[in-house]
Amino acid sequence: MNSKLSPEARAAELAQLEAMPDDAIDTRDIPEAPADSWLDARRSDLYRPVKQAITIRLDADVLAWFKSNADGGGYQTEINRVLREHVTAAHKRGA
Repeated sequence: MNSKLSPEARAAELAQLEAMPDDAIDTRDIPEAPADSWLDARRSDLYRPVKQAITIRLDADVLAWFKSNADGGGYQTEINRVLREHVTAAHKRGA
């Protein structure tokens, strides 16, 4: 993509590229990374997913454990971290 194009010309070039089918794109100079390369990948510390307020019912003893064992960020943050680890592990297993 040419960086010296006017905004209108750049938008037209982007639209043309977007309309192009994937198999028409020459990727010989940028081969895909093997799947194994992503096994230890992690999101950047700058990534901030959108939070959604919900109501959830937890067993009292589980909630008490999280409240008494949360490290710094608070028990809700810790519950979210544990759930994210579970989702990531399930995704790696292909579930």
